[in-house]
Amino acid sequence: MKGIVFTEFLEMVEQKFGIETLEEIIEKSNLKSKGIYTAVGTYEFAEMLSLITNLSQETNINPQALLHAYGIYFFDVLTRKHAKIFEYYTSAIELLGGIEKHIHVHVRKMYPDAELPYFDVVEEGSNKLALEYHSERAMYQFALGLMERTLEHYGEKATITKELLNENGTKVLFTLVKT
Repeated sequence: MKGIVFTEFLEMVEQKFGIETLEEIIEKSNLKSKGIYTAVGTYEFAEMLSLITNLSQETNINPQALLHAYGIYFFDVLTRKHAKIFEYYTSAIELLGGIEKHIHVHVRKMYPDAELPYFDVVEEGSNKLALEYHSERAMYQFALGLMERTLEHYGEKATITKELLNENGTKVLFTLVKT
């Protein structure tokens, strides 16, 4: 997993829960990296799981809710660091429908070893988008947070439904319908 996901997660934890909580979860997580990450480095996903699990225990917030909050937070990171991407698209549905054809292509150019989720467009129209999310990491709540902030960014309203297509959450169908 790319380091930017770790560095920004730690930043979010410090901002939302304080430096003491951050230090506590790093210590409890017994990380191979010792919690020292660079944005361009690559780290084991098990470290993220450990951080999220320990943050959940520390805050009494469900891990899925934490991933969702992190997706919302991470969207703002993307708009700061990659603003041009958001200028290229005129709507949330257009951007989300272009994840594989455009966005992930560019991410792979910058980070050839990045292990990204895959989004298969099942249905796309001007007011509806159905995407199948595929990832062994099962971070679908993170993806949901990103989608919700994408809608907000473009000033659009939509309902987003998610259907787990398997019990471990590695395959999820998201359907966005503009309201």
